[in-house]
Amino acid sequence: MAKGTHDFAPDPRNDSILINVNGTLVPRAQATVSVFDSGFMLGDGVWEGLRLHKGRIAFLDAHMDRLYEGSKAIAMDVGLSREDMSRRIDETIDGNKMRDAEGVHIRLMVTRGIRSTPYQDPRVVISPATVVIIPEYKAPLPSTVETGIRLFTVHVRRGDPAVQDQKLNSHSKLNCITACIQAAQAGADEALMLDPHGFVATCNSTHFFIVRKGEVWTSSGDYCLGGITRSNVIEVCREAGIPVFEKNFSLTDVYGAEEAFVTGTFAGVVPVTEVDGRKLTDARGPMVERLQGLYKELMNRDVTT
Repeated sequence: MAKGTHDFAPDPRNDSILINVNGTLVPRAQATVSVFDSGFMLGDGVWEGLRLHKGRIAFLDAHMDRLYEGSKAIAMDVGLSREDMSRRIDETIDGNKMRDAEGVHIRLMVTRGIRSTPYQDPRVVISPATVVIIPEYKAPLPSTVETGIRLFTVHVRRGDPAVQDQKLNSHSKLNCITACIQAAQAGADEALMLDPHGFVATCNSTHFFIVRKGEVWTSSGDYCLGGITRSNVIEVCREAGIPVFEKNFSLTDVYGAEEAFVTGTFAGVVPVTEVDGRKLTDARGPMVERLQGLYKELMNRDVTT
């Protein structure tokens, strides 16, 4: 059965979580936004996925940087300072008594607010931004982290920034969704996506790396989101003296790699065992296992400083 990096075991505690909607904690079944909301109507907004680790949000500053830079880029007023947003996240965690829990994932979503009519022009917005925070008991499956996923290279490309800048972590994810659909229909777990020039770019929901002759390669980053886990893995490689390169490379380089892996906030570092039917490893290789440990050490340092 196909799976992906975001697979998790259902947790009955999620049925009774409180969701923060514009500063008010609301039971899951009652948490709603207007059909005129910009996010629902047009995908107009930005978001972040956050991981609670040892009672604190891991790499919170980097996530806030990306959220507020994205909102500025689309000329959207979040309506909250970074400090107020952090307090609202804390209120959500504490309101659900999750502070000491492990395996908590949080989706923070900000949209431009309610529109007076179904139309794309932001000048018809009649409310402040909509801010929704959804905390869930949700941890990656151990089998995913250990045995990995299979990728399929799709025809859907990462677009030119003049069309829609891939640096934006926007609610508009149809490009990635169509890639995910094609990969699933091909029997793979997730999609590997190329850039407009045919070089490897990223996956539909994670960033992609290969290992060749002791070196770690990832894309130039020109056509993908500024991944926080991606940046952290590059950092730990440099700290550990592992040669790491951001560069253009092709599928031929991928097929000849000794190992491959993907990165993301939810599951961290996950091995890729197969790409387009070419088997790379049976499970995680030595480099991936090492990087999983180094990344966990970095996360521990981040939440204790």
